[in-house]
Amino acid sequence: VQLQASGGGLVQPGGSLRLSCAASGRTFSSGAMGWFRQTPGKEREFVAAINHSGGGSGTTHYSDSVKGRFTISRDTAKTTMYLQMNSLKPEDTAIYYCVTRRSPNRLVQSAIRSISSYDLWGQGTLVTVSS
Repeated sequence: VQLQASGGGLVQPGGSLRLSCAASGRTFSSGAMGWFRQTPGKEREFVAAINHSGGGSGTTHYSDSVKGRFTISRDTAKTTMYLQMNSLKPEDTAIYYCVTRRSPNRLVQSAIRSISSYDLWGQGTLVTVSS
């Protein structure tokens, strides 16, 4: 199973980017999946996640710092996950990692934002927000 993140780049403050995460060897059809980010000298932090049991669209979750600006989604084939980032700020500059789990089961609410809940990680894509 591999996750391939793409879509990062340089954008001005207030701009938008859409990150993609393509999955090979599995689909995003059930369980939990999402995005974390990391800046130099800091620990990886939760950004957004989708949590579902295979039927329906599931529930979405966001960190307070991106709520209202970022949107996580999947394509209908459930092989690609997206992170639409609007109204970007310099503090959004980071390497963004897509994540998921081998287990197809939903996560309990308290575990969705935990790094240790996810055992499949993509390689990361760099987002730089600067004028």
